[in-house]
Order: sequence, then C-alpha cells, then structure tokens
Amino acid sequence: MKNHILSSIVLTICCIGFFCGVYTTAVWGIAQFSANGGKGETINYTTGSERYGFATVGQSFTEDNYFWSRPSAVGYNAAGSAGSNKGPSNPDYLAQVQARIDTFMVHNPSVRKDQITADLVTASGSGLDPEISPASAKIQIARISRVRNISRDTLEILVNENTKEPLLGLFGPSSVNVLRLNIALDEIKK
Repeated sequence: MKNHILSSIVLTICCIGFFCGVYTTAVWGIAQFSANGGKGETINYTTGSERYGFATVGQSFTEDNYFWSRPSAVGYNAAGSAGSNKGPSNPDYLAQVQARIDTFMVHNPSVRKDQITADLVTASGSGLDPEISPASAKIQIARISRVRNISRDTLEILVNENTKEPLLGLFGPSSVNVLRLNIALDEIKK
C-alpha cells in the first residue's frame, strides 16, 4: 500500500491539472467560436408583461394564442436544471401527467386524448427543453387558428418553416423551437 501512495498523489495532481485547467480551457476556447461566444443564443422579445430572452432555454407559454411549451420540472429556472426524477409508475407523477392531459384537452377540444404527444405532457430530463416535436406543434394549430383567426394552412406553413430537421438527416428528431415559432406567429399579418 505504501508503495502506491506517491504514484496516487501524482496521478491525482495530474488529473486535477488536466480536468480543471487544460480541458476546461479547451472547451471554453471552442465555445468562443459559437454564436454569442458560448453564452447561449439570446433573443430580446417582449409580449405583454412577459419578456423572453434565451432561445436555448425553455420558456413558459400557456396562453391559448401561443404554441405551448414542453412542461418543465423546474419552472423553467435555468439555475436549477433537473428532471422530476419520478419514475413512470410513481402515483404523483402519473397524477401530474393526467392533470396536464386534462388541461390540454380543455383548451384543445378538437384533439382526442390518444393524439396528445408525450412531449406536451412530460418534462424533459433537463426541465429546460426549448423545443417540441412538429406533431406537438401541429395538434395546437386548431386552437391557435380559432383564437387568432388565422387560417390553419397559414399556421401549418409556419410550423413547417420553423421545423429544424435532424443533423445530417440522421442524428436526433425533427424539432420546433417554441420561442422562435411564437415570435414568427406574432409577426403574421392577418
């Protein structure tokens, strides 16, 4: 045991130096080449009393005249990023999902329960997912069309224009950034 103490101390010091210094500096340096110098993509946008800013962090949209966001387990607080950590058989979790389904159906009476997509009633692992699936956006079109008096075809085109395809057509699902979609929605001339 005594023979390995010196090598263990040297290895620990090398790992601390590498992971706290070299690796961190390399990641920071690479981030400087991304949009906004690695600080996230900001969009300054105000609707009524609400102000929205980061396109890479989920925002709360629950009004009938907007596309709804994915629920957040942390109230969209980026400082406390986390999932709910409740399993799919947890009674509290099941009650919460059922309450979200019931709320969605009240506001979207033309949608059947089996049409509701999972990402509209379950939080993501980070609790901050800014995107929903195109199917989640499209099942909200009837409600927004009715409230805003905009044709469904126009809204369908809007969703399609704001759909981001998978990287190289292979990696990840198609997605729609809710903040960008709602900004584009506000810019539509009736």
